[in-house]
Amino acid sequence: MKGLDKYEKQVLSAYESGKLKPAVTSEASLRRYREYARATLTKNRRVNIRVSTQDVSDIQARAVEEGMPYQTLMASVLHKFATGRLVEKRSSLTSRSRRTARKRAAA
Repeated sequence: MKGLDKYEKQVLSAYESGKLKPAVTSEASLRRYREYARATLTKNRRVNIRVSTQDVSDIQARAVEEGMPYQTLMASVLHKFATGRLVEKRSSLTSRSRRTARKRAAA
């Protein structure tokens, strides 16, 4: 396959040779996880919000770090917040965010 890095090629090779074993063995667990995935991935409502240009740029940069489209990242963050699973992780982009927060607080 084109575009795979060394690690991805190793995983693909292990999968194709049958070395990988399923993490979920029971049919009930597999059904439960499929339902979780289906519920998480179902997007049935459109929401329009206004966001500053700088915030969108920062989100796009973080999305590049994560290797995903920025709108997917935004939806993921909102989902994690709504389900109480949002955990902040430090990033190389936080210095600008701290400066912006201080400017907003001073205004």
